[in-house]
Amino acid sequence: MRRKILVIDIGGSNVKLMVSRREKRKFKSGPKLTPREMIAQIRPLVSDWKFDAISMGFPSPVREGRIMSEPKHLGKGWVGFDFKKALGKPVRIINDASMQALGSYRGRRMLFLGLGTGLGSALVWRNYVLPLELGDLPYRNGSVIEDYLGKPGLARLGEKTWQRDVYYALVQLKKSLIADYVVLGGGNAKKMDELPEGVERGNNRNAFLGGTRLWEIEPRTRRPKWQIL
Repeated sequence: MRRKILVIDIGGSNVKLMVSRREKRKFKSGPKLTPREMIAQIRPLVSDWKFDAISMGFPSPVREGRIMSEPKHLGKGWVGFDFKKALGKPVRIINDASMQALGSYRGRRMLFLGLGTGLGSALVWRNYVLPLELGDLPYRNGSVIEDYLGKPGLARLGEKTWQRDVYYALVQLKKSLIADYVVLGGGNAKKMDELPEGVERGNNRNAFLGGTRLWEIEPRTRRPKWQIL
């Protein structure tokens, strides 16, 4: 039987819960959200949903299913937290941009960029997903690039200047990472009036597909289909 997956997409503004592409619930996150507070809000929201396992997209570096550092835009206490025990189901954790990238992938070499509170990024090819931290790349005036392309940059620069910065970055990052195409996701992707050639808008609902793909296995080997590097 095919497993039914609960997908939890944790962002700097909202936590989204999905058991299908159409069934979605959410609540506000923000800089004071801790894992215990998140679990307390999740439990009543999913009490009437049936699921076998959980995929979690998290806005911080994740390695081998473990959160490596505290997130920039949430509260503290995430590193080492036992989500399997708290939720009572098997849990697989991946970086949130990587989860959307996995759900957006349709072959060749794809770069995913997420315009949200910060700047999410991942590279996908064949059966491999490489999480990236492009948001920390040095940028102008001693800042990093997500200070300009993320939500604070949009508020500070104004929409037109922000659009020009994003457009320029899309061209340069696509070229630098030798991507065949770029998928632009995140809540602020819709604010771009024009996209460079080879760049397309993603859909936030692709996070659900990415979450379900985390549990796919190769029929012959019974090993996970997707290798998260």
